[in-house]
Amino acid sequence: MKLASAIVVLLTVAGAMCLTSAPAGEDVLIKDVPHVRQKPDFCGEACAEMFLRKLGNKIDQDDIFDRAGIDPVLARGCCTRDLVKSLKNVGFNVGSVWFPVNPGEAGSELDAQWKSLYADLVKGVPSIVCMHHDDQPSSAEHFRLILGYASKTDEVIYHEPATDDGAYQRMKKARFLSLWPLKYDEKKWTVIRIRLEPGDEIKEPKPREQITFTPADYAQHVIKLKGTLAGRDFAIIVQPPFVVLGDDSPAQVKRWSQQTVRWAVEMLKKDFFKNDPTDILDVWLFKNEESYEKYTKEIFGEEPTTPFGYYSQASGSLIMNIATGGGTLVHEIVHPFMRANFPKCPAWFNEGLASLYEQSTSRDGHICGLTNWRLKGLQAAIRAGTVPSFETLTQTTERQFYRSDPGTNYAQARYLCYYLQEKGLLVTFFKAFLANHKKDPSGFETLKTLLGENDMTAFQKKWEAFVLGLSFP
Repeated sequence: MKLASAIVVLLTVAGAMCLTSAPAGEDVLIKDVPHVRQKPDFCGEACAEMFLRKLGNKIDQDDIFDRAGIDPVLARGCCTRDLVKSLKNVGFNVGSVWFPVNPGEAGSELDAQWKSLYADLVKGVPSIVCMHHDDQPSSAEHFRLILGYASKTDEVIYHEPATDDGAYQRMKKARFLSLWPLKYDEKKWTVIRIRLEPGDEIKEPKPREQITFTPADYAQHVIKLKGTLAGRDFAIIVQPPFVVLGDDSPAQVKRWSQQTVRWAVEMLKKDFFKNDPTDILDVWLFKNEESYEKYTKEIFGEEPTTPFGYYSQASGSLIMNIATGGGTLVHEIVHPFMRANFPKCPAWFNEGLASLYEQSTSRDGHICGLTNWRLKGLQAAIRAGTVPSFETLTQTTERQFYRSDPGTNYAQARYLCYYLQEKGLLVTFFKAFLANHKKDPSGFETLKTLLGENDMTAFQKKWEAFVLGLSFP
């Protein structure tokens, strides 16, 4: 009797062991799901995009991020709550998402969660799961798209967003179940599964207007910047179309961002520029001369060529010693906008307009240049008779303007723009020059027409008298 009982027990245990280790369920696979490589930290967003492509929808991982409403300065992709919010916004029925697991009952509870996931696969509904990336205890959380199960090999089939060759990867179910629960609490683990069951309507993304940058664009940009900063203590503020960084206090960097950068952008776009720069540009605000020189060398590998600041087209950056004031910053903001709106603009007008706003304010809701430190040298040159003609100035090449400057190019161009501004003609000239630049690349003929002046020598004498009558401060 005891032997018989023992045999029954052994058979029962053996049967249980076989049942536990044997594959559960038939083969199931959601086919023809395109694979998408994630952008940095956008694993959940990429998983969603993959199945949306299967459904014939154009929503991409950037749009999934944007719909979550995350502050790009956080420099991360969607966490579970963000992703759930976004997917509901898109139109998915995600179901219950967070499931507590008792570590002491993990086997049966995980098996129940797997069966629920498997039942959805049979119905053609994939799941995004949040799991540990690998077997290391400190492994980061990672989203994967679960698409099937192979019974013969007892493998979970999934799309891996982190690699180019991540389509229909396989993982032993036992390993999958070991990585699935997030084990941050020794008394209670958490299993996360987001069902991708389409609701009544999948909402298409809104079309982008011209060249605009979305929150996802800024988030990816800030993620890269944080790598560049390598632990340096910088405040970061997204101030479209720029990202502002500074080594001063966050409050001070925010003030510069709002009161100078945002103000200048709004004012310049109101009168001159329709298009934003074609790339997200960085505005680096170094708090004093020491940090300006230090970080320009460390971050950009170059020596500053001016004590005030400059625009580096190569690095997509405005690099400022902000201790010298915001004038140079406004000056440099003009250049990327000019490049995006008037790429063939000659140096004389590009620098003339930028220099005009080195000292500026608002007048009747519009940006207005004031007299500044360049006036004194220009007045001296006028008295000495060394200021070139406007025909000579406007026809200088870029090299001639910057490298063969008699010392008056910037000032002459600035105060010609100042004259046009004071006569109410500057915005009109800009628009006419932009429209006519193919026929009149120097702008000289457009200037003559706008001024109604055939004799530009006589006009120059009038302009010089006007300049001599100005004062600064």
